[in-house]
Amino acid sequence: MSRSGERDASEGCGNEADGAAEGRGNGSEVDDAVRDLLLLMPRMVGRVKKIPVPEALRSFALAPRHLSLLSYLLFDGPMTVNELAARLQVAPTTVSLLVGDLNRKGILERRADEADRRRRIIGIAPDQEPAITAWLAPGAAAWRKALTPLTPDQRQLFVDTLLAYEAAVGDVEQD
Repeated sequence: MSRSGERDASEGCGNEADGAAEGRGNGSEVDDAVRDLLLLMPRMVGRVKKIPVPEALRSFALAPRHLSLLSYLLFDGPMTVNELAARLQVAPTTVSLLVGDLNRKGILERRADEADRRRRIIGIAPDQEPAITAWLAPGAAAWRKALTPLTPDQRQLFVDTLLAYEAAVGDVEQD
């Protein structure tokens, strides 16, 4: 049902058997929110894709997997491959491959850990940091603007909801 209470063509997209509709007591409100998000998500993705990659980084053919790794290093500072792997929720060998690729391109640098010379600390190459900051800054500023008015509990609920959505989409992909 639409917000005005009239049925529309999108009704019936939910699966009542899985509790997506009236089975939980707030089905129409959930359906309204789903509809809003189904319309919003493509617009958001489209706008994010329009954030230009800085000229200094265009030739590197960076992918979303690189963006996540670079975001952690930019916001949280240099760390080990194992720390990056834990944050990215991937195997250390996967991170090693990414780091090797970005290191060869001059985007990342590896240095010995002063506490344990066998370990390597991964960081953004100083000459690439301004371009990476410029690339990530618009998205970070938009998230800050959207999240600042929320309480800490509301922000956590929002993040948890996005994580649940990501997991649910992953479940659908595996079916």
